[in-house]
Amino acid sequence: MFGLANLLTATNLCCGIVSIIFTLSGRLDYAAMFLLFSVIADFADGFVARLTKTSGELGKQLDSLADVVSFGVAPGIFMMVMIVLGVDYSALIDLKLTNSVEDTQKYFVFNQIMAWFASLSYDVNNSFDASIKFLPFTALIIPFFSMFRLAKFNIDTRQSDKFIGVPTPLSTFFFLFFPLYFWYQKENWSHQSDFIYGLFDCYSLAAICVLFSILMIAPLPLIALKFKSWGWRENTYRYLLVIISLISIPIFFIWSIPIIVILYLILSIIEHNQSKKHEIQS
Repeated sequence: MFGLANLLTATNLCCGIVSIIFTLSGRLDYAAMFLLFSVIADFADGFVARLTKTSGELGKQLDSLADVVSFGVAPGIFMMVMIVLGVDYSALIDLKLTNSVEDTQKYFVFNQIMAWFASLSYDVNNSFDASIKFLPFTALIIPFFSMFRLAKFNIDTRQSDKFIGVPTPLSTFFFLFFPLYFWYQKENWSHQSDFIYGLFDCYSLAAICVLFSILMIAPLPLIALKFKSWGWRENTYRYLLVIISLISIPIFFIWSIPIIVILYLILSIIEHNQSKKHEIQS
């Protein structure tokens, strides 16, 4: 029961819980860091289980239970907070160069969370009016669909060598872009482009949550990074994904996250179309 693979799965779960705590305390950087640890632990537990030949039904169930928290609840919570932040950025945009600027920026996320809680639970009159204060709950569609995605994965025999629908770790990786970009740009938020203001608007973020949640259960064949052999021909798109991803990370930094995810979806569609052509020709 307490083999190395299962302990790594438990590490995945604990990192997800810690991420939730840091999100609600306003430290989006720490929250994102612990979710990255969850992704690493999730990859490592499967690798160790195959290496030690200890994979079994228990490990499979533990993995799904941990993933519901780390790749369902945790990204749902920090996207909920991102929607809260997207309601009103005026405090950051209108900041003047005073001694209190640093403290205002430091506690901005936490203060906005508390303002939302005050409006939601105690009807305090602030920037969260009667209708918009319920919008952040849109992000809870992420754990809702993650639960169905993970349950479906456990019983779907078609997903042994490919994925059907966006995997929950990948959707979490995509959602990480928003808290990371905001956290490391919040001091310069008044100098962002109109595109960024539109992208980080509360309604845009809510729409993105819905779109990616639907993609998790959509009948979309996607590449799985499972190498049955190391030949180029049978793994062309996997190698392209890995190579371009490794190149884009040092060049684009945080922007490499959406680039990698979009590239993954495009390459998966191309590979699927190519395999269908080969099937028709044969």
